Amino acid sequence: MIFRFFIIIGMSFGGIAQAFAQKAEMDTSYVYSQSDKLVTRFYFSKKYTDFIVTNPDTDRKIRYMPNSGLNVGLGATYQKFTLNIAFPLGLINPDRQKDFPQYLDLQMHFYPVHWIIDFFGQFYNGYTISDFSGQDVSYLREDMKVRKLGFLASYVFNGQKISIDAAMQQSSIQKRSAFSPLVGLEAYRVSVQGDSVIYPMEENYPVNFKRADYLHFGPNAGFVGTLVFGKGFFLTGALIGNLGAGYSRWDKEVETRVWQAIPGYSARGYAGFNNRKFSVNVNYVYKHLNLANQFDWNNSANTGNYRLNFVYKFDVSPKFKKTFDKFNPINILGLGLK
Repeated sequence: MIFRFFIIIGMSFGGIAQAFAQKAEMDTSYVYSQSDKLVTRFYFSKKYTDFIVTNPDTDRKIRYMPNSGLNVGLGATYQKFTLNIAFPLGLINPDRQKDFPQYLDLQMHFYPVHWIIDFFGQFYNGYTISDFSGQDVSYLREDMKVRKLGFLASYVFNGQKISIDAAMQQSSIQKRSAFSPLVGLEAYRVSVQGDSVIYPMEENYPVNFKRADYLHFGPNAGFVGTLVFGKGFFLTGALIGNLGAGYSRWDKEVETRVWQAIPGYSARGYAGFNNRKFSVNVNYVYKHLNLANQFDWNNSANTGNYRLNFVYKFDVSPKFKKTFDKFNPINILGLGLK
């Protein structure tokens, strides 16, 4: 039921955003579109959703990290459609647990004209605490599971002058600096559970839990800007704060529930070089999600995605363009190419 709720709300905002985007076009004095170029990329990336629990008496924070590792990937963007495939190589992830269960992390980031839209569907199995005892020993929780579903949608008032696609996908080129306020809405559902209590038993704290469910939804507002300098160098960033209604339910000996008003924020930054032929850049997308607490605990589930891209852009033949037009998922779904 909750999953359907988020799908319906997310699709509704996606439809509204696309309806606005269909009526809007980028200001060509600020942005040069390269949707007719095949943008190819080789990249390194890491995605994660952590879970932080804080002891109410000592304020000691314990950070559970998933077994995700550093990925190596290949990808391409053409006619606003992007496909990236990445996987962790053992050679560059010597500390990654080899016998942990598999996980799935789906992060989708869309930037139609005037909008920033994020979708999260994350299903992590197996977590660790690094250096838990202070002796460079990891605390392993193969049984621990974290699920996060959610979306963020923010309207960018001067979005016709700012192309985050230029910074994120390099399918456009930002020609001039621009800045804009934004407002929107976001909603999340998070669950965490384990075969034993989540807060480590070694801490000997009397209040604990094996499973917790959280909801968080509310408005957001912020600022986005891009700075262009030199011949092709850019800095782009956005900071979005939100104040949401938060709900949590713990399953212990007795089930407890609570509602609270909770602040949070998300940030994204992009920097590099981008011209008509190639690009080298780094980017980072981060969401800090505070969760409604129980018994004065301060818990949060935070999502990150950072990447180093090496990009080359190809001209395509008329035959390739005509064939891709027919099979482009964006065209099939009727989303248009504005």
